[in-house]
Parts: sequence; structure tokens; C-alpha cells
Amino acid sequence: MNILIAPDSFKGSLSALKVANAIETGINKVDSSINTLTLPLADGGEGTMEAIIAATQGQKFTVNTVDALGRDISAAYGVTGNKKTAIVELATASGIDLIDHQELNPAVTSTYGTGILIKDAIQRGIREITICLGGSATNDGGTGLLKALGFNFKDEFGTVLDEGGLSLKNLHEIDDSEILTELADCQFNIACDVTNPFIGNHGASAVFGPQKGATPALVQALDQALEHFADILQQKYAISIHNVSGAGAAGGAAGGLYGCLNAQICSGFDVIAQTLNLNELLSTKHIDLILTGEGQLDAQTDNGKVISGISRYANRYHIPTIALVGGIQNISHTLYDNRVISVFSIVNRPMSLSQSMESAADLITKQTEQIMRLYLSKS
Repeated sequence: MNILIAPDSFKGSLSALKVANAIETGINKVDSSINTLTLPLADGGEGTMEAIIAATQGQKFTVNTVDALGRDISAAYGVTGNKKTAIVELATASGIDLIDHQELNPAVTSTYGTGILIKDAIQRGIREITICLGGSATNDGGTGLLKALGFNFKDEFGTVLDEGGLSLKNLHEIDDSEILTELADCQFNIACDVTNPFIGNHGASAVFGPQKGATPALVQALDQALEHFADILQQKYAISIHNVSGAGAAGGAAGGLYGCLNAQICSGFDVIAQTLNLNELLSTKHIDLILTGEGQLDAQTDNGKVISGISRYANRYHIPTIALVGGIQNISHTLYDNRVISVFSIVNRPMSLSQSMESAADLITKQTEQIMRLYLSKS
């Protein structure tokens, strides 16, 4: 029997690799002769780099860069085991968790530090770049990142604009005369799990600006600045990013990269699946069962989360799937339609959230053992 163990992390508790190891331990307690293949997964958000490195035997590179306020920090990006693809999580350099709450100011925060990571990868010879969005402290439309790659954003007097989204209201020219020559050979893929457009009531500023410190007045000003940026970009490249689905991700970074670098905006899970050759694995490894999981099953699960994503792929190859989760708020029948045969909570007695998180590995192992005993008895 061949079982694919393909979970997401249990956020705040266990990495995807540790979840996979706990599941494998539970399987071995029942039958150590079962052949297991572990494939830690992610949905394009936090933990994606670690999951891909673990799955491909890749490596991390640590770089001196800056945070969203321009202060010196060190941050890492990953390179897959075949050395073809760099995995850059925007949050590692430009993340909201790197800044104290009272310092949050999307008028001036910048993605420049993330651009430094990407530039380093390109200079190492990497030409496929996967950028994982989420958790940013920024609302600059990705212009900071683009500056690190050689783009210059100038006002009507030819002066380069200050960092941050608000300065884009003064944008007059996008100067790409000094961009890295290697960009012509690069393929950029954007992994995100939101569909918000670049501007408007559902855009980057309106939806995500407040959580980054924007007042209602600043939200309006930032939205106008991003709209002006989109107008100038359209004049420059004949590409409209205003209403592109997903362009509002990470303070509009997805839109800026889409317009200036011809980046592809994709479901985070699908980008990860492509990087890990999930289709090939499922079609050639004769998988009999998939065990997956993540911390919470709720209304967001269908929107590109790991359980939803892996079940879609499993359904193509008629492979039954079982999910282990920390908590269950809502189960979509879409999951059952995609061959998820059952969902189990790992909590086996009354306990607090903190208790379940502290004991997650042991709880996952115990629940996996019971699942396998039940599953094998019916085989």
C-alpha cells in the first residue's frame, strides 16, 4: 500500500514537515510495512518556502536586506533542489510581523527589501522566481521591489519618488532603462490566495490598508495613488492592471509585478503543485491513499487552501483523501465531491486551543493511528 502524506502546517504549532512526520508515525504504529511518501505542502503563504525546500531537498540563502521601513535586517529565500526555481516569501523582508504595531504606515512602507532577495537569486543564475504573497506591511504596488531590480519611478521633474504607496500620486514616468538585463530571461510566478483587484472598494488599499495602519482618509489617498500608478503603467506598457483578479494582493504588489514583469498571478496552491510536479507524482507513483491536513477547516478552505487543493488533484486520479485538522468550523461539500472521504479533528478530549497546539504532534499521531485502523479494516 502506498500512502502520500501531504499536509499544510498547523499555523503557530507545527510546520508542514513536522505534521507529515507525526502522521507517518501514526501509520507506522499500525503497519510499518506501508510505503509512505511525505510531501509537505503550503498554499503560497507562510511556510511555503520551507515546504518546498523540504520536498525538493533544496537550500536557503540568507541575504542582507531591509525591512518595510528601510532598516537593515537579514532574510532568506529558498532554491529548489534542482537549482531552477527561487522561492521568495514577501513577508520575510517586507512583512507586517517585522514591524511594531505603532510603526505601521502603508504610506511609506516599501517592498524594496523583497526586491533585494529576488535580485540576489537572479545574480546566482536563477531564472524562475516564485513570489509568495501574504503578510505584507506595504501598499506600494510592488514599486519598491521593482526599484531593487532597476526600475525608477520619477515625478515630473525627473526626481525618483520616495518609498511607499502614497508617493505614487506624483508619478510621471516609469523609467526601465536601468533594469537588470537578466529580467528578459526570467519567469515570475505570483502565488496568492486572494482575488481582490488592484483598486476600488475591493482593492488593495480598501481591503488590506486598514490592517496595515491606514485611516479611512489614508485608504482613499492610497487607492487614488495606486490608480494613478496603474494609469501611468497602462500608458507605458499598454497593460491595464486596474481590475485584474488578484492584482490587489500584498498591497498591490501582484499588480505591479504583473504589469512591469509580465508575472503570472496564480492560485498559491497551484504554483506549489507545479513546482513540486504534483501531477506527475500522482500519475506515476500508484498512490492508494492521501492523508492531508491543516490547522483549521472553515469557509476559507475552498479558496485555494491545501486540503481543497490536494483534493482537486487527487480527484483527477481517483485517489481517496482523508484530512486531519485542528478545528472544524465548516465542511464544504465540494471537498466530498473531490474524493475527500472524511475529515477528522485531532482533538480527542476537552482542551483549550493552547493545549491542543502544544500537543499537536502527539494528537496527530494518535488520530492517524485510529484512522488507519478503521481504513484498513474496510479495505
